[in-house]
Amino acid sequence: MSAMTSAKKRHTDTAATRRSLKRKVITALLRWYRKNGRQLPWRNETDPYRVLISEVMLQQTQVSRVQSKYPEFLKKFPTFRKLASAGTSEAIRAWSGMGYNNRVLRLRNLAQTVLREFGGELPSDVERLNMLPGVGRYTANAVACFAFGEQVPVVDTNVVRIFGRLYPKRMAGLPPKAQLVWEFAQEHLPRSAAQDWNQALMDLGATVCTASRPRCEVCPLERFCPTAHAVPRRVVRRPNAEPGRRGIPNRIYRGRAIEILRSLEPGASMSSSSLGRKVVADFSRDDQTWFRSLLRRLERDGMVRLHGLGRISLPD
Repeated sequence: MSAMTSAKKRHTDTAATRRSLKRKVITALLRWYRKNGRQLPWRNETDPYRVLISEVMLQQTQVSRVQSKYPEFLKKFPTFRKLASAGTSEAIRAWSGMGYNNRVLRLRNLAQTVLREFGGELPSDVERLNMLPGVGRYTANAVACFAFGEQVPVVDTNVVRIFGRLYPKRMAGLPPKAQLVWEFAQEHLPRSAAQDWNQALMDLGATVCTASRPRCEVCPLERFCPTAHAVPRRVVRRPNAEPGRRGIPNRIYRGRAIEILRSLEPGASMSSSSLGRKVVADFSRDDQTWFRSLLRRLERDGMVRLHGLGRISLPD
């Protein structure tokens, strides 16, 4: 056998091995998902509006918190039209307990765009979804897949982690948002089962193949995983570079301020100094300049309204 023929055979064998492994992984994970998939309020939902709300809520928020907030929010704002017509204060109050409060204003702006440009109906294709304000690649693919049945991958940190452990050599060094990661996920989509497959990956990553303590002994992919039972490599995080005060990021103070203003009666205001004392432990004169700057940024983001004489409230 010539060297060229031998090399070609090795390549063919490798490709065949990869296809075989991929089929086994897909079969095993889908079988596991049918028995162990999480029962969530938005699971199997097909209404595009409801799918969008759930996906935005789940960004950087614990599933348990979204489970309680999701039906409450939909009861108040059941349609794009209802959300689009909401006042700023009303929308912010409805987002109580969710954190990252500017998400609800982006959702309202998106709802207004959908009404104005699409007659109140979300577009079904990834390209147009991705063009909507506040919608990134993940959200566009998630809505296209779960609401419209599009056969597209949905890549979050759970998916990146699972693939990284299953294929450590092929995935080595790829950042989570790299195009190659999405292409890799596309390769693993089973025919006409993208919804179940994407949900299965997320559930496996959230409940079994976790970041710090993977439960390899109960993982359906254990026998295919070269890193099974290995101690997860500890990720050394760089010091937090976020702007803040007293070692606490400004986003935490922003969230505290909004939560306190939510407790006021609609239309009521409070002095910025009173708010500062509630937001910052041992608030002093040295904090005043920094706190006024934080409030001005909140106002620019549309989250608060600054009145004369140092008063502050939620927007109308």
